[in-house]
Amino acid sequence: MTERPERPAWGSLPRRAKAFRIAHIAWGAVAMCALGYIWTCAVVGRRDRYLWASVTFLMVQGVALVVGRGDCPFGPFQRRLGDPVPMFELVLPPRAAKAAIPALLVVTLSGIVAVAARWAIEARAVRRC
Repeated sequence: MTERPERPAWGSLPRRAKAFRIAHIAWGAVAMCALGYIWTCAVVGRRDRYLWASVTFLMVQGVALVVGRGDCPFGPFQRRLGDPVPMFELVLPPRAAKAAIPALLVVTLSGIVAVAARWAIEARAVRRC
């Protein structure tokens, strides 16, 4: 079992590590908003440029996670800045943090499939008229 890194206090983080942590959290917040927007569009049947931007944003993030083999590819950079704690471990226990990526993948893909399914159903209904 790997040893958990010591969680440094916010005040002891170097300035660049603090800036990166803030940017990383902002990126995560944008990703969660994009995911919420995809599901909103799936429920209400909206299709607009923000939906496609959200899908594209999350697909780019997914490619980055593939490059990182399931971990954030910025992890090594973050550690070099002096912050050894992965972002999800700031709010979740380590085991739950590790499970967050696969869980969010399922939720994201389900939302995209729901949008596509609704689009297909609506297109078929229009063709019948």
